[in-house]
Amino acid sequence: MPPSPPETRRDLGADKERLARDYLQGQGLRLMASNYRCRRGEIDLVMRDAATLVFVEVRFRASERFGGAAASIGVAKQRRLIAAASHFLQRQTLDLPCRFDVIAIGAGDRIDWIRDAFHA
Repeated sequence: MPPSPPETRRDLGADKERLARDYLQGQGLRLMASNYRCRRGEIDLVMRDAATLVFVEVRFRASERFGGAAASIGVAKQRRLIAAASHFLQRQTLDLPCRFDVIAIGAGDRIDWIRDAFHA
């Protein structure tokens, strides 16, 4: 029996984050943390890609009408992600290069992985 569709926006977000996590793990990345929150922002997924720490923003848009999922990450969102990543790094003993990736999920759960989507 197929799973029932998500009922709330939060459920839909969690479902798409699981989809993104499973996709990235299938590509060889290793999960370090999910839904990392601090006062300055939230990071959907923190993963490790070999010797690189990857902060992943997951975006879903069922329609390309306003530019799609990737286009929904503006400068203000980037600043919040950078601030949250900085907070995360201050609490770790890791000394790794970092990057910001975006998983843009469109209609039909089509995944577009944008590596190194923006810089801090």
